[in-house]
Amino acid sequence: AVRSRGDRGPEVSELQERLAQARYYDGPDNGRYNDRLERAVAAYQVSRGIEGDPAGTYGPHTRRALEAETREP
Repeated sequence: AVRSRGDRGPEVSELQERLAQARYYDGPDNGRYNDRLERAVAAYQVSRGIEGDPAGTYGPHTRRALEAETREP
């Protein structure tokens, strides 16, 4: 499922944890997709050259890349 700003829940929490593993997010693990998390996702996308998902949106292309380099929380 695609996740973006305003979403909440365990999938967002997993995203926060995986981005923390990749050193792109150092905020709270609160399951809230806020501006800070959106910026972290966008920075990750740029650094990895990910295309196909809107900037700051956790879509299938971004998920595939992040899951490939992190472990499941």
